[in-house]
Amino acid sequence: MKQLPPDTVRLLSSSQVITSVVNVVKELMENSLDAGASSIDVKLENYGLDRIEVRDNGHGIKAEDTAVMAVRHFTSKICSQEDLERLETYGFRGEALGSICAVAEVAVITKTEDDDVSIQYTLNPTGGIVSQKPSHLGQGTTVSVLKLFKNLPVRRQYYSSTKKCKDELKQVQDLLLAYAIIKPDLRLTLVHNKVVVWQKAKVANHRSALVATLGSGTVGNLLPCHHHQEQPEILLEGFFPKPGADFSSTSSSNPDKTFIFVNNRPVHQKDIMKLLRQHYAAQYPDDSARSRYPILMLKVAVPPSSVDVNLTPDKTQVLLHDKEAVLTALEAFLVSLYGYRPPPPGPLQTDQEHGVGRDGGLSTHTDNFLKDAVKANGANAPLGRQTSNSSSSSSIAEDWIVNQTPAGLVCNDQSCSQPAESLEDTTASGLDKNELSAEDWSGGTAVTDPVSGEPLQPVIIFQPSRNNQCDSDEIKNQSNSGKKTFNAITEKRAALTAYDLISNRATRAPLSAAALFEKEARGEVLREKPAASLQDISTAVHERWKNLGEEDRKKYEDKAQKHLELHQQKTKLASEGPGETSTAPPRGQKRKAPPSNQKLLDQLFSAQPQKKSRSPASKPWQPLPCSVPLLRRQLQRLSSQSGASAEPRGLRLVNRLASQSAWVILCGQRLTLLNPFRVEEALLFKRLLEKNILPAARLQDPIQLTDGTLGGAEYKEALCGMEKQSPEPNGVVLFSDPRLVANGFKIQLLPGLSSAERHLEVTAMADYVPFLGVEDLREILTAVVLRKAKTVKECRPLKVTNYLQGEAVRLARQLPTNVSREDVEDTLLRMQRQLGDDIQTCIHGRPFLHRLCDVPSTDRDAEALLKPLQP
Repeated sequence: MKQLPPDTVRLLSSSQVITSVVNVVKELMENSLDAGASSIDVKLENYGLDRIEVRDNGHGIKAEDTAVMAVRHFTSKICSQEDLERLETYGFRGEALGSICAVAEVAVITKTEDDDVSIQYTLNPTGGIVSQKPSHLGQGTTVSVLKLFKNLPVRRQYYSSTKKCKDELKQVQDLLLAYAIIKPDLRLTLVHNKVVVWQKAKVANHRSALVATLGSGTVGNLLPCHHHQEQPEILLEGFFPKPGADFSSTSSSNPDKTFIFVNNRPVHQKDIMKLLRQHYAAQYPDDSARSRYPILMLKVAVPPSSVDVNLTPDKTQVLLHDKEAVLTALEAFLVSLYGYRPPPPGPLQTDQEHGVGRDGGLSTHTDNFLKDAVKANGANAPLGRQTSNSSSSSSIAEDWIVNQTPAGLVCNDQSCSQPAESLEDTTASGLDKNELSAEDWSGGTAVTDPVSGEPLQPVIIFQPSRNNQCDSDEIKNQSNSGKKTFNAITEKRAALTAYDLISNRATRAPLSAAALFEKEARGEVLREKPAASLQDISTAVHERWKNLGEEDRKKYEDKAQKHLELHQQKTKLASEGPGETSTAPPRGQKRKAPPSNQKLLDQLFSAQPQKKSRSPASKPWQPLPCSVPLLRRQLQRLSSQSGASAEPRGLRLVNRLASQSAWVILCGQRLTLLNPFRVEEALLFKRLLEKNILPAARLQDPIQLTDGTLGGAEYKEALCGMEKQSPEPNGVVLFSDPRLVANGFKIQLLPGLSSAERHLEVTAMADYVPFLGVEDLREILTAVVLRKAKTVKECRPLKVTNYLQGEAVRLARQLPTNVSREDVEDTLLRMQRQLGDDIQTCIHGRPFLHRLCDVPSTDRDAEALLKPLQP
């Protein structure tokens, strides 16, 4: 690190002041990103007021730079003010750590690739090093900020309410979201009070980062876009809402999901935000969409020399030197994506400098764009596309202003007929009053028809006439607005219907004779004249009904009479019950159930038990032949076979049941049922008790062990008598006794001048077991002192035992359902060797074996077993 020269310091004088938790997190995160970190963990306690810790795996701070790492205006990122034009890092002032030290207690742990161990530095309010000591952390830098605003009670009072603290935590999460999107290969974690609030893993690209932060449902409505312009060099890319998508799923009521980046730096750019909102809301007629913010990611890339980052202390606002060019390129890009629509009047469109002029037309950026196009094309050339080196991913990115004008059309004034040189001169001098203005262009009066003198219409839609013939009279009649139009809805005849409540269906009113004739004749008219309108069809059908003969008319009248009789019959059946007529109930009274269903209802809801019908017929059965002597001989042959040692205690597998989870086992003359999963559960639990070692997590503050905390002097003596490692160079002795290490305790003995001054402390403890503490260590020492326990199994605390039981159950449930015969035989062998006769139940107290029956040894015993099966 080098100190910046005084002239550069004066140029960078931003009065960097830490005013919030977000400022601290932002400055420390940017330092981590500049150090090439690929993993950053942010941990907060009490919303960051008590502790803020930012840990990364970056390059670390060199040992020769640690003395000035927190001194103001010492930095390794720039050397002079000329480096600001080539700036590629987030930080450059050398004020971040110094400003934080002024309002809090700061400790830095850092290690480079060349260092052997990491060193922890404690800093004073001026950034100087107070103390240093070795640490156990790996490569990277960890900055811990304690007691924020301890010497500023007024500023700390700002966070007295819970709502403000939660808002601050939300701003920290939004800050991490922005860096997670712009850095897809960055792993981020946010922890508050030891609870993971938000985290994001390393992903491949920006789209995957958006999915990880916003969700797949939101990203599914976003469209990847790209726009590049060479003069001046501007690159626009990102993900924008699809045109016409539902604004409720592609917008938000606040701007926290509108991500704008300038040279990979998250910024708040007011002009760009208003331009994005204007073009996004212009495609929706609903006024409620104009007050929302689009969900998008915009990445603006410009040369470093054309952007000034040293504008505000927090560097969230930048100054673009080619601001007009960037806004013009962005507006052209948005029009190519969403098309141009005259924006409605409102608060977003009243300022010309933010996208749209006061007349409702295009903005001044677009006006300048049009003027340049006219100059570039010359006087006699038609208005066409602007000749530019820009390119866009949209298919209409280059022709969004106007299509090529047909020959013979002239402008409303004579400015289009001037030579290019004179046009440039008059434009430069400002004396040309017939210049093509934005008002004329947006009002549609800039280009006129030379024949009629009327303003040129932008679009004329030609429609083919019927039967592929051009009929001017028919087109003229169609364009007549005074003529009443007809459609299928108004021409459809209404049909009276009634609703049968009993049958739960609609009944249609009977058709008249004319309606029946129209139903058949409409199809004939359509076949003869497919292009006839609905009015023509109705007129033709009416004329045919008038000219219909008496006999044919009589036929339709008879059909109508039959329809009427059938409708009356259905109505009568619906309103009458069997044998009596039921009148409609008065309005407002409950309708009674029909009498026909009353008997069935009485049977269903009767309180008295119904008489049972005759007993069902017995199921057919058939005795199976069984030879007891033959079975006895087979059992004797099995018992005499070799390899009996493979099945302990004479246990032999017979077969598997249909459930595939239990096996029938023969033990001598007794048939039993084996549940192999219960056996595996007990075996797993026994192995975990004996061999499992709980991983210990390092404690931030070691726990001192005294006679009072351990339960007495004899317990402390028993602890000191356990197995230890060789003393370290600093005199610290670590305990290596398996009874302590397996239960998740790491204890060290600190040296002293005398044996009485030597004291013990717990440096690490297992975090897998909930609420594990010193009382569990006392339980281990009780087993050692009172029960003379020598093994790990005998020294397990109750909390650890319960935890291992749960792990054994979890592992047993992960075993495959279909267990092979060889696996079951191996389970039986391990059950005999490891569990013996002492353990015959699983963790839940359920037995391994269930007795089914004894195999009969004589024919008389077999007949006695078969007697209950006979009828």
